[in-house]
Amino acid sequence: MSKRNSQASKSAARERLRVERERQAKRAKAKRQALVACSVVGVLALAGGIGYAVVQANKPSYWESQKDDKVVAPANTTGTDGTTVVIGKSSAKKTLKVYEDPRCPVCAQFEQTVGSTVQKDLDDGKFKIQYIGGTFLDGDSLGKGQIGSRGEGSKNAMSAMGAALNVSDEAFLEYKTALYSTKYHPEETDDKFKSDDYLIKVANTVSALKNNKAFQNAVTSGKYDAWALAMSKTFDTNKDGVTGTPSFVMNGKILSTSDGNPPMTVADFTSLVDAALKA
Repeated sequence: MSKRNSQASKSAARERLRVERERQAKRAKAKRQALVACSVVGVLALAGGIGYAVVQANKPSYWESQKDDKVVAPANTTGTDGTTVVIGKSSAKKTLKVYEDPRCPVCAQFEQTVGSTVQKDLDDGKFKIQYIGGTFLDGDSLGKGQIGSRGEGSKNAMSAMGAALNVSDEAFLEYKTALYSTKYHPEETDDKFKSDDYLIKVANTVSALKNNKAFQNAVTSGKYDAWALAMSKTFDTNKDGVTGTPSFVMNGKILSTSDGNPPMTVADFTSLVDAALKA
């Protein structure tokens, strides 16, 4: 090979090397730019996700929004926002106030043990009942009317009870009994009453509510949701000194046994009510 050809070969090799280096440099630059762009997008996406989460966390819950909604009062109620629910014969001279929470396991125990006696006394005109429903087992703060975070079954069941009350006093009482029954009342930690389908399933055991489309539509549409919260507020702001459920008040006094507990047997209930009726 001539010296001239050798020199040309070397020059060509250096040119190829230069071109290859430039190509690799451009490729590396493009890769760096792509990584930077992806990082920016990732940061923006993360920021956006955090922002979305913050917005969602600060949005009022459905039940919180219902606090300011217009109250639709069920039939068979009186008083402000229909929160006075009195059931019984007009001839009955005294009224027994009954404070309960739909999810309350002790209320369920009372209903299963003494409920039939209460119903008989009511039918006999021994007294009227004023029902005051609370929802503090959902996490609502007793006395403050704030919405909590441990569930929504008490509020949802209260709304469904309003729908039953709109049908009749009897439907309301029978539905309340069914909700507290051993078959359908869930454990306190099980927020089963938050399900409209479950509440309707229980209602189908009550003759006046079975396949009752108006009742079912009221439950699924939340027609009485705002009423349920209004009722709960009445419970929270009661002037009887009630702080738990079940509680029973007559003549402005809480009926309790010698140990300070609510009457949980037929004998205790009858004894305390009879004494209050004579007072």
